[in-house]
Amino acid sequence: MSDEEHHLESKADAGASKTYPQQAGTIRKNDYLVIKERPCKAVEVSTSKTGKHSHAKCHFVVIDIFNSKKLEDIVPSSHNCDVPHVNRTDYQLIDVSEDGFVSLLTKNGNTKDDLRLPTDDNLLTQICDGFADGKDLVVTVMTTMGEEQICALKDIGRKN
Repeated sequence: MSDEEHHLESKADAGASKTYPQQAGTIRKNDYLVIKERPCKAVEVSTSKTGKHSHAKCHFVVIDIFNSKKLEDIVPSSHNCDVPHVNRTDYQLIDVSEDGFVSLLTKNGNTKDDLRLPTDDNLLTQICDGFADGKDLVVTVMTTMGEEQICALKDIGRKN
């Protein structure tokens, strides 16, 4: 035995994996999957018949859940696709700052101040107008693969 101390440095992420495998043939419309390393939602799924010497193929038409870009991919139905772990969390809106960030109240009473306003014009207008009118608003934040964005809004009434 040696008296030397050994120090191991690792850049590995100790957290859970950002995706999990799922067979392409089991993915349906409105399911999530990863295409070109982006988290997406399937809007069209079609499966071709098997050929004489080939596998059945799944054709996916998807929308990126964060930037709304349309992507397509074709994958053999027996192969695995990456499916992102998607979480949706509701937060009460406290403030909308001039620089495009929002202040949100978490369930444990802390504030979350690192989230930008959404890029969707309709949702952005609803949030800004509702906040300016003094309404109590709850935003839904979608989180996956290290990204997060406001994806929905609920009006829970007027502030007292």
